[in-house]
Amino acid sequence: MKLVAIFNRDGGTFKTTDMDAYCEHAQTVFSKAGHEIECRLVSGKDIVKEMERTADDKGLDGLIAGGGDGTISAAAGIAWKHKITLGVVPAGTMNLFARSLKLPLDIWQAVDTLAQGHVENVDIATANGQPFVHQFSAGLHARMVRYRDKMEYASRLGKMRANVRAALGVVLNPPVFDMEFTVDGKTQHRRVCAISASNNEFGPSPLLVADDITRGHLGLYIADALTPSGVAGLAIDIMRGKLKENAAVTAMAVTDAELHFPKRRHDVKCVIDGELLPMKRDVSLKMHAGELKVIVPKDFATA
Repeated sequence: MKLVAIFNRDGGTFKTTDMDAYCEHAQTVFSKAGHEIECRLVSGKDIVKEMERTADDKGLDGLIAGGGDGTISAAAGIAWKHKITLGVVPAGTMNLFARSLKLPLDIWQAVDTLAQGHVENVDIATANGQPFVHQFSAGLHARMVRYRDKMEYASRLGKMRANVRAALGVVLNPPVFDMEFTVDGKTQHRRVCAISASNNEFGPSPLLVADDITRGHLGLYIADALTPSGVAGLAIDIMRGKLKENAAVTAMAVTDAELHFPKRRHDVKCVIDGELLPMKRDVSLKMHAGELKVIVPKDFATA
């Protein structure tokens, strides 16, 4: 395969890595596996533009992207749009898509695994046309990310601590809002504190990761309006791997869904693959089954 590897030198693990040595290692292992590869180091602010420019190259078979969940999500959307193969090097804090792909979370091992891996077709989803490989969410998660982004942290550990502090803040001050959702032609109105759509259903991991991203459906999760104690109970159930068993949660597997938020507010946000973004009053969620080509471990197997 003809590949280009683009690494976010500002992302997570890469900040403390000898990137010249890392690129040399990547070129060596991919070349030995019979691939043609070029490595590029790019700043975080320029990486999406560089990936888009690279994806337009004629004769390119695949893009290897290294960075956090935001970088990987952007790379997946670009690879999907250009119908090329994506390779994931997990260099972020959570590395959620990499976990679903059963990739090693060590960046050196990940390169070795990708070089020896094979191409698999997996699912990708969209929210109003914007691709996501892990999750779209509004409510609790969006408020937590908003709280976290107001905090200062300079390391992976600092970000994890900020996540904990933000989560505690959300427990004490949970959002409540009205929404309508339409599935299979039927519309329901609910007063909720959270709505989430995942690329296939979450497994039992407290990190809320899909075990199998080839089943061709969205996991749709709606949590009723809750008091602080109710949110704390929900958090405990998530940590126990019992999200679907929480009495306030409605969970279903769907191929598409339409969301409508009746009350107009200018400051409403959603989270798409970890990135906090403005949210429209109407959101169309769609699954695109088997449309993303990714490099997976040679022993990759679905759950």
